[in-house]
Amino acid sequence: MKNFLIAASILSADFAQLGKEAAAVIEAGADLIHFDVMDNHFVPNLTFGPMVCKALRQFGIEAPIDVHLMVRPAEHLIDQFIEAGASWITIHAEACDHIDRCLQMIRDRGCQAGLALNPATAPDGLSYVLDKLDHILLMSVNPGFAGQSFIPSTLDKLRTVRALIRASDHDIRLQVDGGITAATIGSVAEAGGNTFVAGSAIYNAKSYRAAIAEMRQALPGVLAAV
Repeated sequence: MKNFLIAASILSADFAQLGKEAAAVIEAGADLIHFDVMDNHFVPNLTFGPMVCKALRQFGIEAPIDVHLMVRPAEHLIDQFIEAGASWITIHAEACDHIDRCLQMIRDRGCQAGLALNPATAPDGLSYVLDKLDHILLMSVNPGFAGQSFIPSTLDKLRTVRALIRASDHDIRLQVDGGITAATIGSVAEAGGNTFVAGSAIYNAKSYRAAIAEMRQALPGVLAAV
């Protein structure tokens, strides 16, 4: 398994050129396309639906599409996004009444399943669903908008969740979303993160390739190249 993955959030891309923007960040070195689904209900914004995910596949995007469902309820969109070409699907603990069932549904349909926790959500309940998780997503900003600053208390939470994963002996990626830049990615990795969602830090840069390379260079030791 590749130790560190960078997921480029197209929330910060040029929506008028979305297919080209997704292709450009993959060509520049990103590993995943992070697809932020917001409903103007669970979070205060409205973004993409399954048809946009399908359009990216039809455009020719072959990289994994990491669908982050910031919606309530999430259950009804799972099948739609799987049919549209999602590779990873993450639901929010705060927005799903039947977490265990939803995670099993995602896996049964051939996708990787993830559970997201908002900054103020404790990780206590994770231990009950670790056997159904391929990744855990810790929000390091309050969800809803791109370009926010990293919340420092996320580092302690990362250490707690990394210890929980290690003790479980399950192979679970630990993803962090919000305020990831070349200045923050190193400390996030040292605290236990290995998958990093970056939007503004990539799409607001003059060179996507240089921005991604700078983040990789900030990762600890030789693991950055694995």
